[in-house]
Amino acid sequence: MTETPVESREEKSRARKAVVAAGLGNALEWYDIILFGFMATSITAVFYPGEGLSAQLMTWATFAITFVVRPLGAVLIGRYADKHGRKSALSLTIGLMTLGVFIIVVLPGEATIGIWASIGLIIARIIQGISAGGEFGSATAFLTENAKRGKAYYASFQTATQGISMFLAAGVSWIFSSTLSEEALHSWGWRVAFAIGLLIGPVGWYIRSKMDDTPEFKAAEKTDNPLRVLLGEHFGRLFAAFLIIAMATISVYLITYLPQFAVTNLGLDAWAAFPGAVVAGLITLIGAPFAGRLADRVGPTTVMIPTAIVGIIAGWPMFILLEANPTIPVLTLCEAIVGLFMVFYFGPMPALLSELFPVKVRSSGMTIAYSFGVAIFGGFAPLILTALLGATGLLTVPGFYYAGLSLLSLIGVIVARKVYKQR
Repeated sequence: MTETPVESREEKSRARKAVVAAGLGNALEWYDIILFGFMATSITAVFYPGEGLSAQLMTWATFAITFVVRPLGAVLIGRYADKHGRKSALSLTIGLMTLGVFIIVVLPGEATIGIWASIGLIIARIIQGISAGGEFGSATAFLTENAKRGKAYYASFQTATQGISMFLAAGVSWIFSSTLSEEALHSWGWRVAFAIGLLIGPVGWYIRSKMDDTPEFKAAEKTDNPLRVLLGEHFGRLFAAFLIIAMATISVYLITYLPQFAVTNLGLDAWAAFPGAVVAGLITLIGAPFAGRLADRVGPTTVMIPTAIVGIIAGWPMFILLEANPTIPVLTLCEAIVGLFMVFYFGPMPALLSELFPVKVRSSGMTIAYSFGVAIFGGFAPLILTALLGATGLLTVPGFYYAGLSLLSLIGVIVARKVYKQR
């Protein structure tokens, strides 16, 4: 049996500081991403005024642009992190993300500057996409490499901070949409919601700039070309990691998509999906660290495999239930179930991905796998689901989509299990 390493008080303190430093940037990134989905109706009204499916598709296409450029950010910032350190990469990502949010907050709408409004919005989303592309892998490496023991527990705060973001974004959206008139929400309310996220940026950048780099990175062998080593020696691990991302990311973006789905397809009020998103966010925030502790005891794959199987089984019935009972309580129940999937699948996932790759290519491997996975399986999900619902009229389409991606993730986790046990 492998001896459990002893963790000193100083090492515990460093690991906890890493959670704060990584968590603040992660919270800003996901607050913005989730809020964009929740405020999709207002963004459509300001930047793509019009009625019907085409206006919705333009908004979701703009949302998806962030994910198209994520792989570019993953390659550039992941390589930078593997060559120059996790700390430098994390300071860069939070600076870029803050800039992108600021542009969105101050950017005039289509009624004021015409087509330049949508162009400016696209530029802001590109900046954010490059930042987000490098954030996950660098932050996860920073968390696991600062922890001598309990790596899955500390890495689970990547998921927990997404729970905070979902809770805050849903709570702000719920308050604004239920207290402001539609005109006020479209005019200035949505901008105030995004501006709230700006408060995180400077604080997060300052804390990250004061942290030391990780002991594992300092001690590890370096390579001048992490991407070449990754693709040449670890492509199988990279592809397994890509598949593993699917269930985690669709869980987030399904909840992000549901507010517009509730209005357009279920005939519910604009705020109908926000209570469930608040609940899902709280479940994720509270539950992810417990799932991380469990993963440290039994292994991440032992927790993730049963969760993926349940996701395959439950995806379609959730939307059958919702179609038969299009009410706020049932919608809230479905979102809470997805929140539980996030806890037990997404919670242990960062630690598993970190262990798949050696230190010298760890940031590159995780950023590239995560960026491609989120782009293909998550970022395009609202666009794909909107188009499929428009073409088929089947309200259970999101359930099929969720079950299918859960199956892909199950395959990825089973493959990764062999690698994980060898380490």
